[in-house]
Amino acid sequence: MADIAIASLAAPPSRLLAGLRRGGPRLWIGTVLVALLVLAAIFVPVFAPHDPLEQDLMSAQLPPAWMTGGDHAYLLGTDSLGRCVLSRLTYSARTAVMVALIAATLAALIGVALGLFAGSFGGWVDQSISRLIDVWMAFPPVLLSIVLATVIGAGLTSVIAAIVVIDWTRFARVIRAETMVQLTRDYAAAAQVIGLSRARLLRLEILPNLVPLLVTLLAVEMGIAILVEVILSFVGISVAGDTPTWGSMIAEGRQIVYQAPWIMALPIACIITSVIGLNLFGDGLRLALDPVQRS
Repeated sequence: MADIAIASLAAPPSRLLAGLRRGGPRLWIGTVLVALLVLAAIFVPVFAPHDPLEQDLMSAQLPPAWMTGGDHAYLLGTDSLGRCVLSRLTYSARTAVMVALIAATLAALIGVALGLFAGSFGGWVDQSISRLIDVWMAFPPVLLSIVLATVIGAGLTSVIAAIVVIDWTRFARVIRAETMVQLTRDYAAAAQVIGLSRARLLRLEILPNLVPLLVTLLAVEMGIAILVEVILSFVGISVAGDTPTWGSMIAEGRQIVYQAPWIMALPIACIITSVIGLNLFGDGLRLALDPVQRS
């Protein structure tokens, strides 16, 4: 049986255009914001005019170039150590994208697998996984991630692990519920009648129909992963100390917020823009891929 969500990716131009129209402004705006984030992360040397670690104390706390006292060599100004703010923002974007993509993907793999098992097997399997999810989600997620990162130690791997540990539960809970809904539909019953095994039913029929929902979840969880990484770097337990991150920039900027408010404001603007862009992109793409529910 062909699946609408997957087939739409290889649909004729008319169906693709219809999908883009369904996505609406959310898809377009989200795509632009996410593209800017990804491009900034990939092409860091192009957007970063200076080494993010290069210090020039004679040029410390310079305002953005368009403000009085600014220097065109430092478009967005410098921090308290004379480091280029624009360069540090772009290198921080690379860290954020790397952490968000890897952590959200790993969390999705774990959560989707457990959600499919729970939703399709039911009984004691569903009860066991559901209770595990409930217990895990009872812990404050940010506090749990801070504790885990502290125990494991600072570094990119520990940050990703801490985020995966708190993120998989949302994937598992949503996928479990949607799997149970999909199994009640006529196409799933027909697949069972013709002799499809449980594994093939999940792989060929159920999972493809979850693609629009997964896209939205993945985008939202990437935004959450960025926020968690910012919090961890803000308190000093994220990646290595000399690696630029938005959280560490905010932590440094708050000490001189009255003298140089832009140092703290710019990374916050980047964070908000990234999270909003990911949410808009995920929601718009879900609408574009999911025109009609199969019955």
